[in-house]
Amino acid sequence: MDLWWVFLYTMVIFVPFLLMQISSTFKFHFKIISYCILCVTLSTLAAPVCLLKNGGRTVDNMRIIRAFVRTMKYVFGLRYEVKGLENFRIDGPCVIVSNHQSVLDMMGLMEILPDRCVQIAKRELMFAGSVGLITYLGGVIYINRKQTRDAKSIMAGVARAMTDDNLKVWVYPEGTRNNSGDLLPFKKGAFHLALQAKVPIIPVVYSSYTSFYDRKKSLFSGGIIKVEILPKIDISGVKEADIADLTDRCFHEMRRVFFRLSGKPYTPIKQNASSK
Repeated sequence: MDLWWVFLYTMVIFVPFLLMQISSTFKFHFKIISYCILCVTLSTLAAPVCLLKNGGRTVDNMRIIRAFVRTMKYVFGLRYEVKGLENFRIDGPCVIVSNHQSVLDMMGLMEILPDRCVQIAKRELMFAGSVGLITYLGGVIYINRKQTRDAKSIMAGVARAMTDDNLKVWVYPEGTRNNSGDLLPFKKGAFHLALQAKVPIIPVVYSSYTSFYDRKKSLFSGGIIKVEILPKIDISGVKEADIADLTDRCFHEMRRVFFRLSGKPYTPIKQNASSK
């Protein structure tokens, strides 16, 4: 009986390993499932630490969450080369905008997350089990994308919270994940938020994942991710009528940096890139 259990455990370990060597599709999905399981596990472990340390929902819990998530890169063979961290050293709140490529972005975000920084996320994330709980405890701001008016009122509340609580807010202006090897047109919400709160904007650019992560090719291996934090964009003097131009300028600058970090030739886009 004991030998049977030894054989069974051996097969449970050996068969997935063997399939990963012979099937890229199996390897991709196995690693994605492993990533999700690890997220749930770390969230479950981090939640009681947050509650014991800080007692409930607060941005200070992001320090704890950051420490847990930073261990994940070693499991998946990822390495981050970061430039420009000194640009986060500003007095007061700001809006941070970055490109958004895949579920792996959480690791990159936590790798450089500054203190007193929260993210804006879709409301559905709050109901994602222990992951939803840990985002709630970390002070993540949820928005119901289906209710435009509600989202606008939340943005007004976010602007007040930023100045009252000295918060940095991290936004993905593309609005959705995009692993095409280019940037999607930016939505203007983050720039309206910066104008409402009267705070600067700090762009952050991550290099393309396509050399090691590509869903269409069932590719998920280790790799190097280059990250660059750009100097802040001062919005003093910017008016509501200037938001479209500001959004476009930020998009084109981040896109130039994205192609440079990704080692790809840059092709300018002549038409306006921003959307509502």
